[in-house]
Amino acid sequence: MIKIKKANRITVFDCVVAALLVLVAIVTLYPFYFVLVRSFNEGTASGNTYFWPARFTFDNYATFFRDSKWLGGLWMSILRTVVGTVTGVFFTCIVAYAMSFPQLAYRRLYMTLIVISMYFSGGIIPYYVLLRSLGLFNSFWVYIIPSALSAFFIMVGISFFREIPADLYDSAKVDGANDLIVFTRIVLPVSKPFLATIALFIGVNHWNSWFDAAFYVNDASLKTLSSMMMELINRNQAAYMTIGSAAARANSTVTTFSIQTAAMVVSVAPIICVYPFLQQYFVKGLLIGSVKG
Repeated sequence: MIKIKKANRITVFDCVVAALLVLVAIVTLYPFYFVLVRSFNEGTASGNTYFWPARFTFDNYATFFRDSKWLGGLWMSILRTVVGTVTGVFFTCIVAYAMSFPQLAYRRLYMTLIVISMYFSGGIIPYYVLLRSLGLFNSFWVYIIPSALSAFFIMVGISFFREIPADLYDSAKVDGANDLIVFTRIVLPVSKPFLATIALFIGVNHWNSWFDAAFYVNDASLKTLSSMMMELINRNQAAYMTIGSAAARANSTVTTFSIQTAAMVVSVAPIICVYPFLQQYFVKGLLIGSVKG
């Protein structure tokens, strides 16, 4: 039998692909690097700051962490993300687990309602009126309750829980375990990929969300970090007295944009720190829980 030896030559196509990948990486990563550089640069310092700060300083971060309003927004974002993620994962799991059993009463009705909610919405105004009628307007729970369930994650969860062998349920029932014990001691331990995947999605969504804080919350103490940064971006820089303006006037090296870049870095850092620990479950959870044709 003749063995065909594959040539290990680098072709022109390989060079083109490598060049394109490098270009995409630069275009993707450089904006983050630029914000990081500007966050360590004196706001009033002029010069080339595309690759390194013109005048290196920690004043932007010092101003950010000294201001109680910025810290309040950071704390509200952390609280919202933790409570919202735990609530979302819990309700998604229990609903998807129940819906994964074909013998569930009125299952077809529930599935119809879930699918309809995925594709149709009542609109902003009816949603606003509903929140006010439920007493959620201008409340911390306006961040948590409306996002406690996601129709998409329920569908993924149903597909995931169906993949769990029925023998696990049968053996547990033979040993006298009830449904609660089966769910907490058997189903959840083998569902770590799915739990980590939806926890990452829900947590990032809560951390980055600013729309609800901008339209459904007027209390300044309930504003999240993302909504405060959006307000800072949308207002006219000359007319808007920024958060931390008293400290900025005391230290002329701090400007609106420099504080803004420091806030951006602070808001991105937690996601970057958490993602590596969940990455091992991320792809596996999506593949196992994918809807099969």
